[in-house]
Amino acid sequence: MIKALFVDFYGTVVHEDGAVIKVITQMIKDTGDGSDTSDIGSFWWTDFQTMFLNSFGIAFETQRDLERESLEHTIEKFHSSADASKLSDMMFEHWMRPPIFEESKEFFSKCPIPVYIVSNIDTSDIMCAIEYHGLNPAGVFTSEDARSYKPRRELFELALSNTGLMPDEVIHIGDSISSDVKGASALGIGTLWLNRSGKAVPEGVTDIKDLLDALDFIG
Repeated sequence: MIKALFVDFYGTVVHEDGAVIKVITQMIKDTGDGSDTSDIGSFWWTDFQTMFLNSFGIAFETQRDLERESLEHTIEKFHSSADASKLSDMMFEHWMRPPIFEESKEFFSKCPIPVYIVSNIDTSDIMCAIEYHGLNPAGVFTSEDARSYKPRRELFELALSNTGLMPDEVIHIGDSISSDVKGASALGIGTLWLNRSGKAVPEGVTDIKDLLDALDFIG
């Protein structure tokens, strides 16, 4: 019996930071020697991911620190005169006040079982975003709490431990195959892939088109 839902936040409940990333990469291009914003974005993402995947335990760094460091590296790589602090502030502003997906509030109000947020983000930023949109989850678990990021198991284990739930009593919903689906599945947690853009569905993965579709899987 499913007793609760674990739900990713950015890209699932609210919009990811793609729009602000486009603005930032354009600003780096305009103030540096990069010829293409896609090259800048690719370097930035790869640099961030490298640090992100190695950030756990005593080596853990917050999302804010990782984003700032990766921006500094990107600005240096493309010889840009952009101000890393100002660009970072743009990212943080998005994280604290992200646009929300149309059905998200209805999902929270209609879901008959507790909904817990499980997110790769700093605690203060997500709490600002939750308050900004007037959401009322049953609980919030962050990478900062666990000192580890999905798809590593520590964040999922923290959520299970603190809720007193077993893996087979939970479904985790998220928009990332690697972080959400594979991460939760590794602990035996059932998963739903939020596939808003209608991408091809990998074998063994169950997808939904929006959050309200998830309500069909509990009962």
